[in-house]
Amino acid sequence: EVQLQASGGGLVQAGGSLRLSCAASGFSFDDYAIGWFRQAPGKEREEVSCISKADGGIDYADSVKGRFTISIDNAKNTVYLQMYSLEPEDTAVYYCAARHWFGCPVVTGTYSAAEQDSDFGSWGQGTQVTVSS
Repeated sequence: EVQLQASGGGLVQAGGSLRLSCAASGFSFDDYAIGWFRQAPGKEREEVSCISKADGGIDYADSVKGRFTISIDNAKNTVYLQMYSLEPEDTAVYYCAARHWFGCPVVTGTYSAAEQDSDFGSWGQGTQVTVSS
């Protein structure tokens, strides 16, 4: 059974850093891409980053490029999202999700929550990130 456990959220001041962890079990990163998503109050869920060990793919949303880094620790079966230079606009619940076989999705235009759910079949619970100004 594919299981994902996100953790590492918290309260941080603007300009600060946090590292989110997505602990995985029941599958191999060789076969699954891992995505990080976030949903802010009153807003649609959006993809933040994705990593695929199988094809080496790594993607970032434009809003986080240069500030966030996604990585895999195979020994710990964990995917990390290192977040630097946090902004109040990064405040959201962050989720990790797993996509079987197809690597990170190629997204052009709007990427709805329904499409996200279709692409990523397994989701972890969220972890809250709050950035104060």
